[in-house]
Amino acid sequence: MKIVEAHLVQLAAVIETGGVTEAAAMLGMTQSAVSRTLSILEKRIGEPLFVSGRRPMQPTPLGEQLGQQGKVILASWRKAMEIIRSFKSGSSGRVRIGGVPFFMDAVVSPMIASFQRGEPGIMVHQSYGNYPDLVAELDSGQIDLAVTPTGSVDLRADLHFEPILTARNVLTCGAGHPLVRKRNLTTEDIVNYPWIAPLPGSPLVLDLHNILLTLGLAEVSLRYAGGSLLSVVNYLAGTDALAILPHSVVHAFRGENKISIIPLDIPQPERVLGVMTRKKPYSNPAGRKFVGHIRREFAELRRAVEKHEKTIQWVQGPFMGERERILSAD
Repeated sequence: MKIVEAHLVQLAAVIETGGVTEAAAMLGMTQSAVSRTLSILEKRIGEPLFVSGRRPMQPTPLGEQLGQQGKVILASWRKAMEIIRSFKSGSSGRVRIGGVPFFMDAVVSPMIASFQRGEPGIMVHQSYGNYPDLVAELDSGQIDLAVTPTGSVDLRADLHFEPILTARNVLTCGAGHPLVRKRNLTTEDIVNYPWIAPLPGSPLVLDLHNILLTLGLAEVSLRYAGGSLLSVVNYLAGTDALAILPHSVVHAFRGENKISIIPLDIPQPERVLGVMTRKKPYSNPAGRKFVGHIRREFAELRRAVEKHEKTIQWVQGPFMGERERILSAD
């Protein structure tokens, strides 16, 4: 004897609502269809499922036991429908985001936190990587989106890149460093202090190289390398070292009084930070909602950083002189 699970669900609905008409309305079926199901079940089992003549309908002991099984199936059905509704509305699901380490730690992770305060049903998985790694992870489906800087590279036709923040680096040191308030900075001021090496593969490696080229230097004294963002900040705070960091990253630590910006005009990279996705991703409403949140947060961050930048009295150090010499030579 074969019992159809859908029949048990309809039986449970009749028991729950107390009538065929009510059960049919709850399940989105016709009254005749539910009545037919009850007749089929009783014929197949050979026993009545409801006490005759009772209103609301009262199940027999056998009907009650079978209804309990149908109730379990009905609860699973309702849960499945809620999962589908929640997924389609973007209120549940998973978002996998990758990005360059310092930006992820200082800038993006607080944005994830603010997103989840409003969307607690969405799981966000964060990972790290530089541009080539992130492209590979998008290709393999390991991440849904990447927050990465890029410059003049030709983006592949199957990838979409939305600029969200212009790259802007600053010369950074510990709070109270002697160079913070010095007005006439020289090349010697730059090279006489130790430096923190950018992370391998980071665009900041090229930025530091360009600074050295502008000054006509082969190298600076690198005393610390390989640290996380927090370790770099703590190292700057405890030493007289210098580092090149994105302005938005330094801005994230503005309230901790650990690091400062040396207000020196330095060569700036020609690249932007943006959100990179596949042009034809699988359906992920939570991911689309998350990207919208990131877009709004970065717009607010851009305004805050630009406002902060205007409060700094930038000085023209050796970099400006080198640029003028190069331009006049051309």
